[in-house]
Amino acid sequence: MNSMLTVRLFARYAELLGAPEVRVSAEGIATVGDLLARLRSFPGAGAIGPGTLVAVNLRQARADAPVSPEDEIALLPPLAGG
Repeated sequence: MNSMLTVRLFARYAELLGAPEVRVSAEGIATVGDLLARLRSFPGAGAIGPGTLVAVNLRQARADAPVSPEDEIALLPPLAGG
């Protein structure tokens, strides 16, 4: 059986993908960077760029941070304003 990652989407990303969360096969995904690359292949997800904020278990994570199906993962668009 293939494990799945659940990714919560916020703001513009939820609008682009049409859902508040997506499930992604964990096969071949070891890091946040791997996950972002996979998500960018989804229809409408081309806007997930280098400024994307990723949280793993409620902590901001860099591209080289490991991910597993047990993790809580969230994507937020870059923040702007003051």
